[in-house]
Amino acid sequence: MLITTPAGSREAVIAACRPVPEERRTVTVLFVDIVGSTRLVERLDPEDVRALQRAYFGTVASVLRRWRGVVEKYVGDAVMALFGTSGSDGLDAYRAVRAGLDIQAALERRRPAGIRLRVRVGVATGEVLLDLAGVHDGGHGAASGAVITTAARLQEHAPPGGVVVCPVTRTAVAGLVEQRPLATLTLAGKALPLDVWRVTGAAGSRPARHRVPLVGRRRELAGAADEVTRALRERRPRWISLVGPPGSGRSRLLHEVTRAVSHVDGVPVRRRVTACPPYPCGELAPLADLVRPRPDGSVAYGPVADGPGSGVLAAFLAAPDDDTVAARAVVACREALLGLAADAPVVVAVDDLDRAAPALRRFLHQLHVAAGERGLPLAVVTTCGSGSADPLPTPARRIPVEPLGPLDTGRLLRHLLDRAGRPAALAARLVALVGGSPAVATAYASADPAGEPGGVPAAARRLVDARLDRLDGTHRAVLLAGAARSGPVVAASVEAMLGWPAGRAGPVLRALAAAGLLRQVTADGWAVDALVARVAAMRLSRAVRADFARRLRAAKDTAAGRVPAAGTGVPSRGAGEREVCLLGAGRSRRSGGGARPAPVPPDRPDGSDALCPVPGQPGRSGALRAVPARPGQPVRAGPATGGATETVADAAEWSRWRNGPASAVTAWPGQRTDPSPAVPARQERRTGPPGRVGRNRRRTGSGGQALGLAA
Repeated sequence: MLITTPAGSREAVIAACRPVPEERRTVTVLFVDIVGSTRLVERLDPEDVRALQRAYFGTVASVLRRWRGVVEKYVGDAVMALFGTSGSDGLDAYRAVRAGLDIQAALERRRPAGIRLRVRVGVATGEVLLDLAGVHDGGHGAASGAVITTAARLQEHAPPGGVVVCPVTRTAVAGLVEQRPLATLTLAGKALPLDVWRVTGAAGSRPARHRVPLVGRRRELAGAADEVTRALRERRPRWISLVGPPGSGRSRLLHEVTRAVSHVDGVPVRRRVTACPPYPCGELAPLADLVRPRPDGSVAYGPVADGPGSGVLAAFLAAPDDDTVAARAVVACREALLGLAADAPVVVAVDDLDRAAPALRRFLHQLHVAAGERGLPLAVVTTCGSGSADPLPTPARRIPVEPLGPLDTGRLLRHLLDRAGRPAALAARLVALVGGSPAVATAYASADPAGEPGGVPAAARRLVDARLDRLDGTHRAVLLAGAARSGPVVAASVEAMLGWPAGRAGPVLRALAAAGLLRQVTADGWAVDALVARVAAMRLSRAVRADFARRLRAAKDTAAGRVPAAGTGVPSRGAGEREVCLLGAGRSRRSGGGARPAPVPPDRPDGSDALCPVPGQPGRSGALRAVPARPGQPVRAGPATGGATETVADAAEWSRWRNGPASAVTAWPGQRTDPSPAVPARQERRTGPPGRVGRNRRRTGSGGQALGLAA
């Protein structure tokens, strides 16, 4: 029986997730269990039970892999899986819910060992502390958090064959699946009752509703409308692609473009609009909306209604999710749209083309080429993400959808706040957080985010999480380190926090700035985008924050010529040892605890950094005087000694330095010079002579080096 989901060697996984071994993340947990498994097992032979379990676990695991879920543990006949542990696309909750529906359907079709298995599925979304290496190698207990218990409790209350979701999951998948409310439940261990919903299936395509005026897109709208008008008037098909990241308002712009071109030379323009849902059930399912009859009575397949393609089209419209039926209808759909363009100008608009299957993209390319060969008035307008590398047919034009400027962002926020019944004065405070994204503006204006973790709306956090997970481990580690600081981010500080050699962080910071996640504020200082900084800081556990702070203090002590205290997390190596010291070394990988850390100190207000050397003194920022050692041990000397190592041979000298007047005490730079009090006789008896190991004394070796961690 499969109990893990390995993905490469553990050494490779740990190296990939350095130097941050754990993160706080919002994940979706799926919990599935067999209904009546005890009675079923009682009446079966043990060998039949083993065969049934293998078939059941194999079916569940294959569905989870298809939906990019990670099996975290098996508990008897129950399976627990995580979605959003890595590579989040902002649709983790949707993938979990769809996986639950597919598990039900797969078990109904397969019926392992001829037995009909009924399962219950509970899905919950919340924050966990995630062990990154444990997630990749299938380690048991990789995630810790209350949401795991919530998912298990929801599964217990789900009807047989049903999928039940929590309120957070329900909001995340709203509009993507069909849901109906169930009775409010009181779950064991929960102080308050919980509203739950049952998911009945994936939702069909629905027209988007836009209740706020279009703001700040006048130039993009005019450019796209001009391209469409020219293509229809000259009967030379063109492809217009609106390119922008999710949440940039590209779908709203597509809607306005199709509305702007309503007539060409007095002839009405026919619009055929469809949208590609995330993870569609059928590869060509969105194509059905292009040829489906409209409420006004217009049909796309009029020219082929009496031909051999009429029956194929009717079968496709009846079952658009059936890939076999859709493949037979491809030619008929293309001829239907071309015939429609022969009678009047046609605009084919496809939203979120980057989600489409290759079969749908091929159809659109062939449609565009065929219309050009016949000289038909047809234009194809699509939206896709900024990273889309899909080649466009010629002639084509890409129109970038850039973030809104501060002025337009403020106008949009005031419209949204007014519609939500909230004070318009909040717009001035939200402009910096929105970052020019209409989707983020809608999330902040629709409801007060004070009740959300970190004051960030869930919709906005999903967008930022997806951006962070598109970064590799190195770039994400630099961004997390920068978000932990309260001031400008400099390369030397990041290198100190991550234990990197000098010069490694600079290129990474410049790459993050090119991606729009950082902006340069000084010659060597960078600032993290406000919303990105909040979400990135929310990912840092208390233990990792403490490690960052200790490493930064140790690096500044070293730059100032002071010896870092033991236990600061500074890597040290001997002969043949590696120069890597993981954050959190010495702790359990899944502890996630630690004392509440002090904030990571910011850089100096004057722009200087304590890690930079003092002018004229390379590698030094202050001189040190020699500090006497115990009798017979070498003197610890700083830069001010300037000579060979001296030895204290007289025990009286050690006693005078230890218990003498204040003038005999030598302090480190920046520390007090109060005299050390004499050690009472009872304390000397309790601690023992020098070198002895006791409760209050560390073991020392030759040279006064501490052999254990600092107390």
